[in-house]
Amino acid sequence: MIEIRRKRQEAAEMYPIELKEGRVPYLYFPLLDRTGLARSGFSTKLGGVSTGDFESMNLGVSRGDNPSCVRENFRRMGEAMGVKAEQMVLSWQTHTVNVRQVGEEDMGKGVTRERDYRDVDGMITDVPGLCLVTLYADCVPLYFLDPVHKAIGLSHSGWKGTVKRMGRVTVERMREAYGTRPEDLLACIGPSICADCYEIGEDVANVFRQNFSRKEQERILREKSGGKYQLDLWEANRLILADTGIPAERIAVTDICTMCNSRWLFSHRATGGRRGNLGAFLYLL
Repeated sequence: MIEIRRKRQEAAEMYPIELKEGRVPYLYFPLLDRTGLARSGFSTKLGGVSTGDFESMNLGVSRGDNPSCVRENFRRMGEAMGVKAEQMVLSWQTHTVNVRQVGEEDMGKGVTRERDYRDVDGMITDVPGLCLVTLYADCVPLYFLDPVHKAIGLSHSGWKGTVKRMGRVTVERMREAYGTRPEDLLACIGPSICADCYEIGEDVANVFRQNFSRKEQERILREKSGGKYQLDLWEANRLILADTGIPAERIAVTDICTMCNSRWLFSHRATGGRRGNLGAFLYLL
């Protein structure tokens, strides 16, 4: 049984993200799933077939895992979520803020067939059954659902993407493609490294100072000794989403840290890079 450490003490009915137990356990956002329009997911380490540093639900091939094991892991994760691997489309993450609009012709790319694109850290679609997938091991997943125009977005936002305001870029791409209005959106900030675990140096802190107001800096940067800082990527992304016009009550911020839960979730920092990849999943019903 998974025993997840949460960063906030709340009544269970108030958790922003919940665990679905089973042969392949995964986390999901009630804010999105309870609309009946979409299904969200975030994998754990459990339920797959990979071994060694990748044990067991690894969803990435870039670190040397057996591709056949990764394909089986995708199949199992899809089965748990009610979607086939052939319906998934995978990003090609290089810490950009490039957001690709994907359609039915993209189904399977990166999972069951080759991708014909690269440098894609976010995706949007309005095609039911097309499952967007992005990969993680401490960075921040951003989920978006437009219940009015029935469209979704899923974006990867590490510190570089956060500085470049990936959340805003994704909202703008959804507005351009589907007429999405920020006030209609539901948005979720997924499991990733928390401020207590994420220590950065003066160089990264300076980049955030250059791109966030002094008031924002007070909320996201905590100075330590020796030129070190603690960075709150959850709050930074929440501020970005709120600044686009998404109402506070329509933003769910995770309370689950990948590093605090490295027994159950892959964390780059916790393992020094010896790890697999977690997956964020989102599709329209």
